[in-house]
Amino acid sequence: MLDLDYLPGFGNHLHSEATPGALPVGQNSPQRCPLGLYAELFSAAAFTAPREGNRRTWMYRRLPSVRAGAYEPYVQPHWCSGAAQGEWTAPEPHRWAPLPAQGGDFVDGLRTYAVNGDPDAQCGMAAHLYSADRSMADRALVNADGEMLLVPQEGRLLVRTELGRMVVAPGEIALVPRGMAFAVDVEGPSRGYVCENHGAPFRLPELGPIGSNGLAEPRHFLAPTAHAEADRPTELIKRQHGRLWRSRQAHTPFNVVAWAGNALPFKYDTARFMVINTVSFDHADPSIFTVLTSPTDTLGWANVDFVIFPPRWMVAENTFRPPWYHRNTMSEFMGLVTGQYDAKPEGFKPGGASLHNAYVPHGPDAEAFQAASNADLKPQKLDQTLAFMFETRWPLRPTAFAMNTPGLREATYADCWAPLTDASNAPA
Repeated sequence: MLDLDYLPGFGNHLHSEATPGALPVGQNSPQRCPLGLYAELFSAAAFTAPREGNRRTWMYRRLPSVRAGAYEPYVQPHWCSGAAQGEWTAPEPHRWAPLPAQGGDFVDGLRTYAVNGDPDAQCGMAAHLYSADRSMADRALVNADGEMLLVPQEGRLLVRTELGRMVVAPGEIALVPRGMAFAVDVEGPSRGYVCENHGAPFRLPELGPIGSNGLAEPRHFLAPTAHAEADRPTELIKRQHGRLWRSRQAHTPFNVVAWAGNALPFKYDTARFMVINTVSFDHADPSIFTVLTSPTDTLGWANVDFVIFPPRWMVAENTFRPPWYHRNTMSEFMGLVTGQYDAKPEGFKPGGASLHNAYVPHGPDAEAFQAASNADLKPQKLDQTLAFMFETRWPLRPTAFAMNTPGLREATYADCWAPLTDASNAPA
C-alpha cells in the first residue's frame, strides 16, 4: 500500500495542506477563502465544553457537506446498536469461533456481536467484527452515532477520511471521530474488530501514581495529512439513531484541501505501548494495559476502555502469573489479533471473541491453571501475541447473529473449566 506522511500527537492542534496556500492565515473564516474553497467547522464537542476537552477542526473544501442528496433507508440487518437491539441471555460466559468470510465491503461485512446503552442518549458501545474482500471505492460512511475504533486482525487497510489517508495493519488501530466521513479499502480478504463508542470521545487515561510517562505516548498517535481526491459520484452511507441511510451525490466527501484543529482521526501502533507490570510478586489489575478510555460522569467507571495485552516479560516470584479467577463489575468483550492468550492457550483463536458480562465468573481454563500452578517461575517473555478487551460499565447484550449463527458460538465453552477439581484436602 501507499507510503504516507503523518502528523504526531494525540489531542494536539495540528494543521495540514494538500495544496500550499490553501489554509487561511490569521483567522478561520475569512470573507473569501484561499483558492475559492469553502470553510466548514467540524465540532466533536459542545461549543462551551471545557478547553481541555473541546475538539473541533476547520476544513477548507471544494464543496461543503450540505451538498448531499436526499436519504433513503439502507438495509444492513447485521449492524446493531443500543441495548434494545440485543438479546436477553443467561448469565454465563460466551465465546465465538473466528468470524467466517462474509464477503462485501466494510459496511456490508460488519457483524455486531454485543451491544449496550443507547446511541441517542450518547452512552454505551457496540462490539462488531468485520470481514471484507472488497474496497469501499465509491462509497463513504458517516457514523453520527459514535466514533469508530478499528482493530485489524487479518489484512492491511487503507482508511480514507475527510482529513487524509491512513494505512493500518494488524497490530495497529485506527480511530475515526463521530460524524466524520471515512472509507475502508482492502488489499484482499480482511478481518478485524470494531468498537463503536456512543459515549464521550476516547482519550488517553490518567496515569496517576505511574507519573508522567508510560502506557501509550501521545506522540505515537499519528494523524493523516490533507489529501483531496478527484471528484466522482459517491454513495454516502450514514448511521444515525441506530439506523442506516444512504444518499447518492455527484462528488466525493474527501474533498478537503486543508484543515486545522484537534478533532482528528488517528492511527496507533500497539508495539509502541510501554507495558508496565509487577517486578516482585502478585498480579496487577488489567487497567495498567489501558490504551484509550471513554469516561462517564462517575469517576473511574468507563463507558468503554480499550485495553491490550501485548508482548511482555513475566517475572513475578511465587505468583500465579496468568489472570486470576475473577468476577468484575465491568463487562468484558475480548478479541485475539495474533498468537495465544495466556489464560486460554488452545480454545481462544485469532479472529475469535468472548464475552464475560458483569459478575460472570471467568479466568484461566483448566489447562492454563495446571501449567501456571506448576511452572518453573523463571523470567518468561510472552511474545508473538496480541489480545485486547473492550471493557464497559454497562452490561452487554449479545445479538441474534452472535447467538444463533450455526457454528459460531461455542456452546461448550464452559467445559474448559470442567476438569478443575475440588480442593478436597481443604477444611470444610
